[in-house]
Amino acid sequence: MNKPKRNVFAERLLSLVFVCKGIWHLLRSEHSIIIQAIIGVAVTLAGFWFQISPVEWMIQTLAIGLVLGVEAMNTAVEKMADFIHPEYHKKIGIIKDISAAAVGFVAISAVVVSLIIYLPKIL
Repeated sequence: MNKPKRNVFAERLLSLVFVCKGIWHLLRSEHSIIIQAIIGVAVTLAGFWFQISPVEWMIQTLAIGLVLGVEAMNTAVEKMADFIHPEYHKKIGIIKDISAAAVGFVAISAVVVSLIIYLPKIL
C-alpha cells in the first residue's frame, strides 16, 4: 500500500495559519493578553534604550515568551472548562485558579528578571 506523499512545507504553512488565528483571537478577545503584550513591548523598548547585553536579551525574550505562552494556555484552560461545564462548579473554579496561578508564577519571575536587568542600569 502506497502512502500519499506529504508536503511538509504545506503542513508547516498551515500550522502557521493556525498560530496566527490563535494569536488574533487572543488579541481580539482577551484583555489580559493585551496587557501582557503591551508590557512585553515596553520592556523590549527599554532593552533598546538601555542597550542590554545579548545574554540579557535572550533571558528577557524568554521571559516575555513564557508569560505570553502561559497566558495563552490559561485562556485555553478557562475556555475549555467553560465549554465542558458552563455552570459554576467548585472543582472547575479550582482548575481555573490553578491555571491562573501558573500565569502568576511566570509573571512574578518575569518581574524579577526585569529588576535584575534594569535596576543596576537605573541606579
